[in-house]
Amino acid sequence: MAENAIGKEYTSKVLEMAQNVIDDQFGQITCAADKIYASLKNGGVMHVFGCGHSHIFAEECFYRAGGLVPVNPIFESSAMLHEGAIKSSYVERMSGYASLILDNYDVKAREVILIYSTSGINTLPIEMALAAKEKGMTVVAVTSLNYRAVASRYKTGQRLCDVADIVINNNVPCGDALLKFESRNAVPCSSIIGITILNTMIAEVLARYEKDGRPLPVFVSGNIEGAQDVNEAFIAEYRHKIKAL
Repeated sequence: MAENAIGKEYTSKVLEMAQNVIDDQFGQITCAADKIYASLKNGGVMHVFGCGHSHIFAEECFYRAGGLVPVNPIFESSAMLHEGAIKSSYVERMSGYASLILDNYDVKAREVILIYSTSGINTLPIEMALAAKEKGMTVVAVTSLNYRAVASRYKTGQRLCDVADIVINNNVPCGDALLKFESRNAVPCSSIIGITILNTMIAEVLARYEKDGRPLPVFVSGNIEGAQDVNEAFIAEYRHKIKAL
């Protein structure tokens, strides 16, 4: 039983943390949902970006059964793990690259970009936020304000939370390790907390569609009868706006 206790402790802690974050940050989440919905109902799409493990959030909400259709993931393979984990860490700290990435995507003023970076101290996500703002976009950052105690790697000393329009604090501890073992802290929590924030936000966006009497732009699972016709219609509508489709 003792061997299993630490696993149960993780589950209890992460569930409590997720609820506390949602309760504490719900005002920020609904503010972001308002901006996203305003953009989507006027023909925009929601853009999502992250480096390293934070690219998971762009994967999570893109082309997802039961998920929002107008989502444009910004997949920059050099900043992801599958082309080299060490390389991706270097890329995340590079200056001058963000605008080159963003220029490869069809982004418009008043659209929303979600930028995930738990630490918020590395150059690429910070410069991505600045590049997006130069294009008139609204920047929503999901980051941990616990890292305000850690020096930024960006040349101005700013962090992602300093340059974003809306900041959602995921409250992840520095080091992204939730459990205390004898030798060191371990077991990350940023992904599950970040996905909880993301899907809470998407639920709020969809609630605004329903409140306005508009049909929900949601992909249907391909394992459900009739899904192909529904999804093909959405793809035809959004394919020119979403690069990865």
